[in-house]
Amino acid sequence: MVQIIKDENEFQTFLKAAGYKLAVVEYSAKWCGACKRICPVFFAMSLKYKNVMFATVDVDDSRELAEVCRIKIIPTFQLFKQAQKVTLFSRLKRAICCCRSGSVGEPIFEICGADAKKLEAKIQELM
Repeated sequence: MVQIIKDENEFQTFLKAAGYKLAVVEYSAKWCGACKRICPVFFAMSLKYKNVMFATVDVDDSRELAEVCRIKIIPTFQLFKQAQKVTLFSRLKRAICCCRSGSVGEPIFEICGADAKKLEAKIQELM
């Protein structure tokens, strides 16, 4: 099942309810073609992965939440465990990358675009 989140209070309640489970949040809009294509796939994943919690945020209906979550592109998927964003890179890979570049930047915590295979692979990895 996919929970609809409309504001930051609902968002925080959702993350607390997820606890140690993986939580996947989709940010999308009704008018977005890519969002329309990924929506049924996202819903199917919510039925397939019963031990993962799924939610969706309409960026037009929840502009403040989308801004707080720094959503720039839709669809965007953010993954959380224990109410914290999960990094898409392993700690070792991130450390090597940061050391090579000479600076520690903000790590990537989201999947942008309607890439269902990439999203499902990451869900399977982090469950």
